[in-house]
Amino acid sequence: MESIPLFRRYALAQCRRPHRVSSPIFLDFLAPTALRAQRRHASTTGSSGNPKPRYILNQEQREYLDSALRVNQAGELAATLIYTAQTPQIVRSHPHLRPLMKHMYDQEAGHLKTFNHLVNKHQIRPTAMYPVWEVAATFLGWSTAALSREAAMACTEAVETEIGSHYNDQVREILSWEADAERRGEELDEELKEMLATFRRIRDEELEHLDHAVAHDSKEAKPYDPLVDAIRFGCRTAIKITEKI
Repeated sequence: MESIPLFRRYALAQCRRPHRVSSPIFLDFLAPTALRAQRRHASTTGSSGNPKPRYILNQEQREYLDSALRVNQAGELAATLIYTAQTPQIVRSHPHLRPLMKHMYDQEAGHLKTFNHLVNKHQIRPTAMYPVWEVAATFLGWSTAALSREAAMACTEAVETEIGSHYNDQVREILSWEADAERRGEELDEELKEMLATFRRIRDEELEHLDHAVAHDSKEAKPYDPLVDAIRFGCRTAIKITEKI
């Protein structure tokens, strides 16, 4: 878990770096109108296979995607911090859980690396709330592990319930764009299709963590309902704030 300081430095650097309006855009569905029209013309005339024209996102859809990637980056960073704070206390009392904690942390670190890459590549502004979420995630991880193993697992259950639902919303939104494209005789950009597949994969891995938490007695936490409800409310609030700030 020594890679966490690197992630912190990266996120802070991204927050402090000014947004470059004139920087190159790499996704066709985020490209300026004239460039999109040129590429669309090329896609319909430059191949003997007569491929479908590409579906071009409107301004609202592009803003949605920017917001989704910003929230996903912040959420995965928070997840790595939660597991970093929980693991020493959990494995000290329950050494048999070390492989599970490492497995879940490693997956979250992989998710974070993916979204760091996408946010950097497409020049998306990271959340300005990073310092707040860093403290909140670290405290949440430390405090639930201090309560008990069951409370730490209840924390995972609560967080992954909200995050899994959030990824589901993103998947459904992009699928609605795909359906709209099909009705218009168009198709999604290949990189957007890859992003959809990435969201699905990460959603499934997050829900796997939820299953691990339940299998390791998350519902035996005391007090279960107030703890889980408070954490889920905090996650929903953080998501809403990060979408905008």
